[in-house]
Amino acid sequence: MKTRKLQLLALGFVLTFMMAAPAACAPTLTFKFRTIKVPGALSTALGGINNAGVMVGQYEAGKGTTRGFMQDGNKLTRIDDPEGSQTVCKNINSTGAIVGNYEDSSGVMRGFLYQKGKFTDIPGPTGAISSQANGINDSGLIVGAYSDSTGTQHGFLLTGKKYKTLDVPGGFGTVATGINNHGHIVLYWNDAEQNSESSLYNGKTYKTIDVPGASNTLAEDLDNADDVVYQWFDSDLHPHGALLHAGKYYKFNHAKSMGTYGAGINDRSVVVGFFVPDSNSGGGFTATY
Repeated sequence: MKTRKLQLLALGFVLTFMMAAPAACAPTLTFKFRTIKVPGALSTALGGINNAGVMVGQYEAGKGTTRGFMQDGNKLTRIDDPEGSQTVCKNINSTGAIVGNYEDSSGVMRGFLYQKGKFTDIPGPTGAISSQANGINDSGLIVGAYSDSTGTQHGFLLTGKKYKTLDVPGGFGTVATGINNHGHIVLYWNDAEQNSESSLYNGKTYKTIDVPGASNTLAEDLDNADDVVYQWFDSDLHPHGALLHAGKYYKFNHAKSMGTYGAGINDRSVVVGFFVPDSNSGGGFTATY
């Protein structure tokens, strides 16, 4: 599945700079970048940031070993789910609750909630064979995705202990990635040509929100104004970042990177993500706009 293939085109690296790269006559916006790197890590990627500036993500501790972390100012907290390995922290809300996923002893992906030092599995609804938890709002509503017995992915909304399946009409394989305090959700899905497209769901209807000119668009998170941060791919499958802000799309890249990925956003005009550099060093980034 191309969506899964695109998801694996990731793990970020280092550089600080900015470049807004819109087409001629398109709007411009300035992004001020800052590099984030876990000390001693082979690579670092940021997944989410809350309004207090607390960030979460993952880093490569050794070849093939991924661990999660939270960074609050200069304080770094390493986060590993005790039930498995390859921990990835995807997002964090204002109370410090973190969602993400890990691999169990069979190598199957499982979602989790980490809150007040305690891990809770998010296995998906009955019948799910794997799961991932991608977003959480300040009310504790969680979104993510699960695979059924046929291997088909479906998005979900978890309220308390109740799951609601989210499938974009006409799509194939839906992944819910972010939810804001209004309950609005961003998702990506495959079209009939197996290209990734994105939608905004307001609880009733799905609105397509693809990045103009992209061959594949993956909406990753949104803020309370429905501004959206993306990963998108051009016709050569080169990755880039994008921001949908006040109804307009802004594309961004690091000047010397081979690939840029948007991942998280807060209400303070900060996006986070990661990038693949054209050198051997690298890291995640914050970008203020």
